[in-house]
Amino acid sequence: MANTFSIEEENVSRVEGHGDLVLDVKNKKIEKLQFRIPESPRFFEAMLVGRKWDTPSHITSRICGICSVAHTYASIKATEAAMGINNINDQILKLRKLIFHHECVQSNVLHVYFLAAPDFFGVGSAISLVDSHPEVVNIALRVKKMANDMVRIIGGRAVHPIRTVVGGFTKLPTIQEMHQMKEMLQAAYPDLENSLEVLKTLDIPDFERETEYISISDPVDYALYDGNIKSTDGWEIDDQDYLDKINEKVVKHSTGKHSWASRDAYLVGALARFNNNYDQLSDNAKQYAEELGLKPLNYNPFMNNIAQFVEIVHSVDDSIKLIDELLEEGLDEDKAIVDVKPKAGRGVGVVEAPRGLLIHDYTYDDEGKVEKANLIIPTNQNYANIEKDLEEMVPQIIDKSEDEIKLACEMLIRAYDPCISCSTHFLNVKLVNK
Repeated sequence: MANTFSIEEENVSRVEGHGDLVLDVKNKKIEKLQFRIPESPRFFEAMLVGRKWDTPSHITSRICGICSVAHTYASIKATEAAMGINNINDQILKLRKLIFHHECVQSNVLHVYFLAAPDFFGVGSAISLVDSHPEVVNIALRVKKMANDMVRIIGGRAVHPIRTVVGGFTKLPTIQEMHQMKEMLQAAYPDLENSLEVLKTLDIPDFERETEYISISDPVDYALYDGNIKSTDGWEIDDQDYLDKINEKVVKHSTGKHSWASRDAYLVGALARFNNNYDQLSDNAKQYAEELGLKPLNYNPFMNNIAQFVEIVHSVDDSIKLIDELLEEGLDEDKAIVDVKPKAGRGVGVVEAPRGLLIHDYTYDDEGKVEKANLIIPTNQNYANIEKDLEEMVPQIIDKSEDEIKLACEMLIRAYDPCISCSTHFLNVKLVNK
């Protein structure tokens, strides 16, 4: 292996959006290392200004075709907080948690089986898995279809839900659909058991770097929909007070901001949720985690892939529990939605998107129109931590071939499951008069 080399990998593969790996090494020392984000900003915050209170959730769901439920509910929660809506009933909350579970499942399946798995099976893409590991592809397709159908039944369609609105739901699932969803969930268990055996065979890179893990947390639920913001560094705050800890800055090589809290970087996502909320996992999910060697606190970012699978198991378990409770209590159309009276105010909506902590912050005027909006996306919260991990990992593998180093760096980036297009917020425009 040469002591001096340069890697510039444009558009790292099997991630959403366009991110470039830049690595310059001289005499085995890192001269430059960047995860460069060249995509143009999308200006969703500006699009929201002037919009009526019932519109932002439908606009922001379009930020992402993978995390549309998460953006919908971060938006809805922000609006409800601003309008002082605090009478959301148990039926609405349980249905919100149910649909939330299955956006998490469909996204985690996409990443674990289609984006990360090819690295571990030594193939270039999910297409190649069709020939080399058809059973893995079939499992992924079945479980993802189940999750898509769950979101469609509750939300009206599988992507960009339309029944989920400020105050509740415009239409509830039928009793027949509730039983159908339970049967779909129960039918997924054989695929989860087979997945467990496949994942046991993976050779997860042995790399650790201690960092701060941040997620929402709840004493009862494995928090996805609601909770305080919690850090493995020992602090916990109300989600409305996120600005007390969460900071952002612009860096020259990225249109996605970098974030920090207690340290110079932190990690959000499935591994952060696992580290903060392990006790709230289902017994089944805990058993799967143990069999896969995942215990809190875990500082190996590659284990994010395993944490995502453990979350799939938990979501299936908890969804059956929620459906049983809803069926026992009975669905009531009269409780499907609460009245909304627009007023001036500021509200923050915080949820866990599949890729981590998602924050929407809205200020409304007296007419219930948005005056100001701030969106903090999970992937831009991870950028600084990705670079810190790369800076620590590269010296440990510096004697490998250039191709091996490049692959290891790409695998680490992919382990974070970045959603790059959603994270682009900043563009430096310089006008020159000639």
